Amino acid sequence: MSTQFKQIAGDTYWVGKIDNRQVPFHRLILAKGTTYNSYLLKTGKPTVIDTVDMEFGREYAECLAGMIDLMDIHYIVINHTEPDHSGGLAALASQALNATIVCTEIAVPELQEMYKLHSRNFLVVKDGDTLDIGGKTLLFKETPYLHTAETMITYCIEDQILFPCDIFSTHVAVENLFSDEAGFDITEDYKGYYAAIIHPHRRYVRTLLEAVKDMDIRMIAPSHGFLIREDIPKFIDLYATMSRETTQGKKAVIVYTTIKNSTKKMAKIIQDCLQENNIGTEVWDADKSSTADILNSIASADAVFIGSSTKYADMIGNLEDVLKELQHMNLEGKLAASFGSYGWSGEAIEVIQDYLNGTNMTVQSTSEVIKTTGMTHVEFPVRVRFSPKEPEKVQKIKNAAEFVSDLLLSSI
Repeated sequence: MSTQFKQIAGDTYWVGKIDNRQVPFHRLILAKGTTYNSYLLKTGKPTVIDTVDMEFGREYAECLAGMIDLMDIHYIVINHTEPDHSGGLAALASQALNATIVCTEIAVPELQEMYKLHSRNFLVVKDGDTLDIGGKTLLFKETPYLHTAETMITYCIEDQILFPCDIFSTHVAVENLFSDEAGFDITEDYKGYYAAIIHPHRRYVRTLLEAVKDMDIRMIAPSHGFLIREDIPKFIDLYATMSRETTQGKKAVIVYTTIKNSTKKMAKIIQDCLQENNIGTEVWDADKSSTADILNSIASADAVFIGSSTKYADMIGNLEDVLKELQHMNLEGKLAASFGSYGWSGEAIEVIQDYLNGTNMTVQSTSEVIKTTGMTHVEFPVRVRFSPKEPEKVQKIKNAAEFVSDLLLSSI
């Protein structure tokens, strides 16, 4: 392992860490190791773009100090706050005292808390903002949830270099920085990174593709693995291809009981969202339909949403009859989620969740979402207090329905 620097274009330098161990990462073992790629632009206003893993922060700062007086650094751009990218910030900022930290609005409190930077200057940039760094111009595009909410990408207009952080990365401890000097085809490593890190956020790849479609990109300089300067359209198109909806003809069933129509309204929001994603839906009020018809519908479905309002700490109506029968059915391969509105404490939603966990369906939970994707804006069970009128409540329901939609429509 070593922290190094290398000129990659004009006054732009790679300053990174090559980690050739078997690296534990996102509950995976990176058998080929990885690199933590950081970049220094020695312009009139010297700028650093992303840093390295926090484990190597001190070594990283020392390496940079051998290239430039750290007090001369004007900007530190943080595209993504995860510590394998922002981890060197604490060591760097403690010496680069004149530097302003550039990031999205969401990232500011995260970086302040993570690295005790409450007294530092921050420059918040929004989608489409530009920044003059002394002879060069940086363009910022927000790419939320690729793979966390605060993520953005940075593009140097004059050099036509894209700095996309996790996006377009590979997990390889590179011998040579550029993919065309690798000595092998990096495509499988590139696809593997996409599948492990980016694909759970497939929906948001559309935002990325829109952001880069009008950019003339001469080089992609990501935060892990190889830099790409040949066949750039091919590698961007791979993201378009891998994120495309390739599974069709999926069906979801929504079953509910309701007191004052709040849970019914939730069911309608879920239905509309699923249909917008070309997923067929059947909706059943368990108090107005036969249990047999509902069970037959569930048997032919790919995903099941079951919800109830709460009365005296329990479900209402005939819904429990349906849930009891599900325990005796083979529902393997189906996705399941519980939802409901409540006025006091919402026990019915948790009771439904318990019933679903007693089946062999794949039951959605907040815990599993966080562990598999890192997303914190998707919650299961879907709980709404009173009526789902406010925009944040509606969005909460849509987030869950979109997440299930993406699972159904993805072939990876």
